[in-house]
Amino acid sequence: MASNSTAALGPLDTLNTTTNSTITSTSPLSFFQDLDFMILELKLVLSALGIIYLGSHAAIRRPPSASPPKKKPGQKSEDDDRFSQGLEPSDAIMFPIMAAITLVGLYYLIQWLKDPAILNKILRYYMSTMSVASVLTLYAHGMDVGTSFIFPSYWRGRDGSLRKVDQRNKTVQVCDDFGNAGAVTEMNPFPGPLGIFAATERAKKAAWELRSLFTRNWTIKLFIHGMGEESAKIRFSHMMALLFSLMTALVYFSTESAFLSNMLGYGMCYGSFLILSPTDFLTGSLVLWGLFFYDIFMVFYTPYMITVATTLEVPIKLTFEAASRKSILGLGDIVIPGMVIGWALRLDLWLHYVRKIKYESTDLTIVEMEPSSGEIVKRSETKHKEVKARYIDVKNKWGEGLWTRESLFLSRPSQLPVELAGARFNKTYFHASMIGYALGMGVTLAMLLVFKRGQPALLYLVPGVLGSLVFTALVRGEWKDMWKYTEDGSLDVEDVIVDLDWEGKAIKTIGPLEDGVVDTTKDKNKNKKGEEKKKKGGDEKETDEEVEVRKYADTWGHKVFSLSIEVPPESEEA
Repeated sequence: MASNSTAALGPLDTLNTTTNSTITSTSPLSFFQDLDFMILELKLVLSALGIIYLGSHAAIRRPPSASPPKKKPGQKSEDDDRFSQGLEPSDAIMFPIMAAITLVGLYYLIQWLKDPAILNKILRYYMSTMSVASVLTLYAHGMDVGTSFIFPSYWRGRDGSLRKVDQRNKTVQVCDDFGNAGAVTEMNPFPGPLGIFAATERAKKAAWELRSLFTRNWTIKLFIHGMGEESAKIRFSHMMALLFSLMTALVYFSTESAFLSNMLGYGMCYGSFLILSPTDFLTGSLVLWGLFFYDIFMVFYTPYMITVATTLEVPIKLTFEAASRKSILGLGDIVIPGMVIGWALRLDLWLHYVRKIKYESTDLTIVEMEPSSGEIVKRSETKHKEVKARYIDVKNKWGEGLWTRESLFLSRPSQLPVELAGARFNKTYFHASMIGYALGMGVTLAMLLVFKRGQPALLYLVPGVLGSLVFTALVRGEWKDMWKYTEDGSLDVEDVIVDLDWEGKAIKTIGPLEDGVVDTTKDKNKNKKGEEKKKKGGDEKETDEEVEVRKYADTWGHKVFSLSIEVPPESEEA
């Protein structure tokens, strides 16, 4: 996890070699050499900030303060298919231990082999193979972002009015600021100046077909007898990304390109942001502080970190070179602080929907136990029910956010359609943590120039990221809110009855509402088990797929294996 800048003088075996190989000249050329060094480090910092920014936005999901979006019968929501590995406080101990075992093992393996070429080849094969899925996701999401710029659903015309695309009828309609469509204005699917690429009728037809290809979700279904059926939504971008990711891994393995090594590193960072969650502020802080001390010890007091980082030419780091200078940043220095920064962005979204929660006065029956006698009593009372706002997906709105701006893309309109307005929310904690990360990297670079030796980046990044979050929470008076937010599912409840104070804020949670009754004596776990059992019971209505399977079995026997790809109507876009 060391950030290091060295001269290209062959294999570096020890920390002393790294120190002595740095440029220490006091000649007039040293200024330009340091300037070259700063440009090199700036590229590294911007790369780290860029992948954290993109990965954090890709890891956005429905916050527990928002109600799930409406879905059609039998349709799965994205929440049903999302996987996130929530960390626990014990990981603050396990992460440094596992990292130390791996690092020390690699160090002594390098010493034993003498020539690291064999180990580099084995690890390149392993890393290039394992990173294909992450790079595929990075490429696919990148194509989706590019598609939103080329084929947005909304944009503004030259007269400033809002346009809305109707893919099914292949028309573009003028609409009001709320998205209500009006008259058809044009037949060109490209926004603004891009319309020159579809000047003829033939070009317009091809453009609509291309837009349909890139914006529609296809459903791939796999059925195996005895294992059930699984389905997933894919796009054309996923298939293209699969091809590109395989090409990236194969070319990297054949050429050992530093650029492709960095691409594989970006992919692994990006994929880590999607599946890793610090769960809450306490867990994230403990994990960061645990690796903070690990990084300091391994860089300053042992030769392990610097030796492994400079000897192994595999995608476990970002590497930038210019002339005789080389700059290295371990992927852990991006992923570990980056997952907390991504959590900060989801904290911002949670707070955004918390502010939208409303409380409705409700007449209900409360069942509770008398503390003195232990008897169960019922009483009628008027309480307030917590009503959460419906969640609007905020992802893949980059293009619409640009094309719907006013005055040469500089000013945001005050009113937008619901599906676009939902992507706009204050990112206070996210921006604060990004600034903290940038400041931490800046201090790291300063220490590199001062001490002329590799630095443990987490020594400066951890205080920068966590300090910025704590400072922002204290200044805004939201420390309790930040401490309360968790992604363990305990906050994701609906129809909760609360007590309000004189300001109309919830001060006490009484319990969940069920059929007009709040029973505070029931065990929540039993309720959940009962609901799951009821869902699995025989009273549940058969789905269309189950009906087809049963009909097929009655006529021809039973289905053993099937793989299908279904294309929805053109009106169903992402």
